Amino acid sequence: MCKTGFAGFFALPGQAVLTYIGRRCVMKRRTSVREDDRIDVIPEYGRQKLLAYAESFRDLADLFEESREKDKPSGEEPADRQEYLCRRRLQESQELLAEHLKEMAHILAVTARETCRCRPMGERKYKQMAALLRESGIVLKDFLELEHEDGHREISLVMRYEGGRHARFGESEYISTEDVADYISVAMNRRLCAAKNTPAYLAAEYNAYYFLEEPPYHLLTGFAKAVKETEKVSGDSYSFFESDTGRILMLLSDGVGSGEEARRESSRVIEMMERLLEAGFGKEPAVQMVNGAMAAAGQEQVMSTLDICDIDLYTGTCEFVKVGAASTYIKRGRLVDRLSSRNLPLGVFWQMTPEIQNRTLQSGDYIIMLSDGVLDALSEGIGEEALPEIIGRMEYNNPGEIANQILAYAIGQSRGRIRDDMTVLVTGIWDQEGSL
Repeated sequence: MCKTGFAGFFALPGQAVLTYIGRRCVMKRRTSVREDDRIDVIPEYGRQKLLAYAESFRDLADLFEESREKDKPSGEEPADRQEYLCRRRLQESQELLAEHLKEMAHILAVTARETCRCRPMGERKYKQMAALLRESGIVLKDFLELEHEDGHREISLVMRYEGGRHARFGESEYISTEDVADYISVAMNRRLCAAKNTPAYLAAEYNAYYFLEEPPYHLLTGFAKAVKETEKVSGDSYSFFESDTGRILMLLSDGVGSGEEARRESSRVIEMMERLLEAGFGKEPAVQMVNGAMAAAGQEQVMSTLDICDIDLYTGTCEFVKVGAASTYIKRGRLVDRLSSRNLPLGVFWQMTPEIQNRTLQSGDYIIMLSDGVLDALSEGIGEEALPEIIGRMEYNNPGEIANQILAYAIGQSRGRIRDDMTVLVTGIWDQEGSL
C-alpha cells in the first residue's frame, strides 16, 4: 500500500518544505497575503536544483540517442549474425534508457514548477478554530488552506496535543488525525479526511498535519482465487493501491505458467509498478520500464501479463491499461461492458504499446478483473462469450460475493478441475450517500 503517494522520494522533502512555507504564509496571513496569492511548493533554491537535474537527465538521454544513431547497423547483410544481434540489443537498451531518462527529467521539472493557491483564514475564523481545538486539548499554531493546480484542496494544520481531561475525546492519551478530521469538518462545513502521508496520531510536540477534501465516491473491494490443482502457490499476484490524491488502482499480473516461478515474476511486476508509481512515473512510462526490465532478462525471464484499473474518486473516471491481460467487465445493473485487449505479455519485445481505455463510472457500478485461468475454465463449458450474461444476472451487492460466485461458476464449468491459477478482483463504487 502506498505510504507517501505519487510524489515518491520527493514527497517527504516536499511536505517538510510545504510546512515551512505554510508557517511563513500564516504569519503573513494577518497582513499582506491575498486569497489569490500563489506560492511555490519548492523554494527557489531547491526549484533551480531540480530543474538543473532535469536538464542533466535530458542531456544524458540525448547522448544515448546520439550513440544509438552512430551504432545503427547499415542496410548491408551482416557478416556475423551473432554480433549483429548483440548490437541490435544494445541499441534497443540505449533507446529504452533514453526514454526513461526523459521521463525522470519530466517528473523533476513538474515537481520543481508545482505551485498552489494560498487561501489564508481570516483572523476571526482562525481564533474560532483555535478555541474549538483548545477545548479538546489541541493547541493550534498555524492554519493554512492550499488549492493545488489540479483543483484539490488541502488543509495544513500545525498543532500539538496537550492531553489531559477533555470531554470531547474522553480520557484517552491519544487523538487520531481521523478524529480531528471529523471535528474540523464540522467547523469548516465540509467533509475532510486525513491525508495518507500524515501521522496517524497527534504528538505532544508541534507537527504539521494535512487534511484533504473527502472525495464524492467511495468503494469496496473483494477477491476470490484458486490455486492450480498440481501447485502449492498461485502464479497470479494482485494489489489494491491507494494514493493520497483520491485515486485507487487495481493491479493484476498473471505469471505465464504456474507455481513458484510464475508467482515470483508476477509479484515482481506488481512490486515494480507500485514503486514506479510512488516515484511519480505515469502509468504508461512505468509499464514501459517494467517491460524493459523483463525483456532485458532474455530467455531466463518468465513472461507476465499486467492489468491496471485506475479509479479517480473525485471525478468517477476510470482508466484501464492492459498488457496481454484477460478481459475486464463493468457491471451496471444488468448491463455489462466488456473491455478486451489483443497485445502480448510483458517481456516479449523491447518496445510495446499498452492498450488504454477510459470509462466514466456511476454509483453502483462494479469493475471485475480476471486472470486467464478463469476464462480458460469457462471455455470448457459455456465459453467466455456467455460470461457477460452471467455477470448481468447476478443480484449480489457485496464485491466479495460477486467474486466468489464468478470463481465458483468457472470451476463448475471445468467440472471441478482447476487446471490453471484463477483470480477474480471486484470493486464496487458508490457516492458517499450510497450504500450496499
